[in-house]
Amino acid sequence: MLESETLYKSVGLVARFDMKKAIKLAEDLAKYLTARGLEVYVEDTLAQKMGMREKSVSLERMKTDFIITVGGDGTILRTGISIPKPGQPILAVNMGVRGFLTEVEPEQVFNAVDRYLKGEFTLERCMKLSVTIDGIKFPDALNEVLITADEPAKLLYARIIKDMEPILSCQADGLMVATQTGSTGYSLSAGGPVLDPSVDAFVLTPVCALSVFRSIVFPADSNLTVDVLRPKRTLVVIDGQHRKIVDSEPTSLTVTRSRYQASFIRFRKNFYHRLRSRLIFTELGEKFNE
Repeated sequence: MLESETLYKSVGLVARFDMKKAIKLAEDLAKYLTARGLEVYVEDTLAQKMGMREKSVSLERMKTDFIITVGGDGTILRTGISIPKPGQPILAVNMGVRGFLTEVEPEQVFNAVDRYLKGEFTLERCMKLSVTIDGIKFPDALNEVLITADEPAKLLYARIIKDMEPILSCQADGLMVATQTGSTGYSLSAGGPVLDPSVDAFVLTPVCALSVFRSIVFPADSNLTVDVLRPKRTLVVIDGQHRKIVDSEPTSLTVTRSRYQASFIRFRKNFYHRLRSRLIFTELGEKFNE
């Protein structure tokens, strides 16, 4: 892919505003990008920390050509859930604990910006999930949607329906539906499988099921409904960012493929590199390299 540098007029900056190193890097990036003729807009809370209030904009109004995030996966998810649809490409700089979704380390970011402006990149497009609860639309999920009882250690009694056909009932602390991207997150921690990005599917994973119930992988075009029979009050969490108590009986949560996708700026096809170096294969990889 070759792009002209003149195609890019504006960039948004988002960073962890509770981390001094992230704020400092965002300040350096703002100067670097401005020197290259880009209009720089900074997330409002971050702008206050940087003393750039004149360039302050909320995530919900950040309509730039691309966005740079400085932080970990939480920063990316917070950005993705709030920016206007369909969402700009994201160049993610790793300042998190694992940063599975990030692309470059802080010392690589200026070179990465130059490569992006020259068109030396690919876009990784990731499926999102459309979520409705009792007919009310919720934000799309890049990672997962989780539904649990509103109190700890309280069982969720639910019926699962695929394409209008009931397939099973279960009792668990919670249920989550995860994308291929989200399969490497909370779903994996709960015992779910890792989905290769080329697998057009999403996965339903129980959290501490009372019975023998393992994850189920569904085709991405499935219409999946979770009818919560008990309790009356449930907690719905999308990407760990959007949380809402739902007070209805029964609660009906429906998940389908969203018409929107997330786009990540990549400089190599590195899903298994990220998997190996940042998640489940780290120790095994180190032993092989000894």
